[in-house]
Amino acid sequence: MPKTLEQQFSELTKAGRIEEAAVIAVFDQLKAIPPEFMLGKWDGFPIDTSHTATQQPFKWAGKDFRSLDDVDPVMVWGEDGSRTWNADFGHAQVREIKYRGLLTAGMIYDDFPRIDSFRFVDENTVLGAMEDKNIENNRPVWFYMRRM
Repeated sequence: MPKTLEQQFSELTKAGRIEEAAVIAVFDQLKAIPPEFMLGKWDGFPIDTSHTATQQPFKWAGKDFRSLDDVDPVMVWGEDGSRTWNADFGHAQVREIKYRGLLTAGMIYDDFPRIDSFRFVDENTVLGAMEDKNIENNRPVWFYMRRM
């Protein structure tokens, strides 16, 4: 019996390395989301596809979307366990962009050649792809986020 989309997504969230093709297969089946859907605070979780960006020690906590034009794109865990904005990554904005053939919410960094694209998993979960011109031939960094 074929696995449901929910089962396929669940497998991506388990610890361990995942083949990038498996992530793409799930991502491409998910629905687009409007930019407004992203408003709020999100906990972030990397998906290990052996991308160099996910192999570096980094205490990524998620993203905070205060408005479409005011986003803290990189929240990290502070030494005291609190969520803190990492100023090194600046701010961002959210717009509708076309990624992998579908118009969906995309977060555009103010100071970096970097865009995150999001797809709908459920009302409180999104799957994301971060592309950066300066990282590994623009191969995406995959992650998912849960609404706080």
